[in-house]
Amino acid sequence: MSYEESQRIYREVIAEFRANGGKLGGPYADIDVLLLTTSTDSGSRTIPIGYARDGERLFVFAADNGREGGPNWYHDLLTHPHAQVEVGADKWPVLASVAPAAERKRLWDKQIEHWPFIEEMAAQVPWEIPVVILTAEQAAG
Repeated sequence: MSYEESQRIYREVIAEFRANGGKLGGPYADIDVLLLTTSTDSGSRTIPIGYARDGERLFVFAADNGREGGPNWYHDLLTHPHAQVEVGADKWPVLASVAPAAERKRLWDKQIEHWPFIEEMAAQVPWEIPVVILTAEQAAG
């Protein structure tokens, strides 16, 4: 898929998400999806991404469909860890952090039964897919 095609799809999914209070249809109907807005060196980027909950925190996988190097939003968060999420009709600021090894394993194991495709993807790449924790700013410390 070309960059332009993926951007068009993102725009369509974001518009559907916002028009329907976070509800999506089609291939995303059974996946909890949030909108993640990251800061970039030249502005900001918003992308739809599947997520899971760990208590009050949210977490996402930086899988990028198995492409080596990971997604751009992941690199944005490594440089600028303050971001914003939209879940349903709610928005709030978050602080992103990469899960350390033991916590990554716990979160990975917790979600893999719901998203077996992530484990299939991980088996096809020579690198470890990062798990990114999104903690609400007011709870971050």
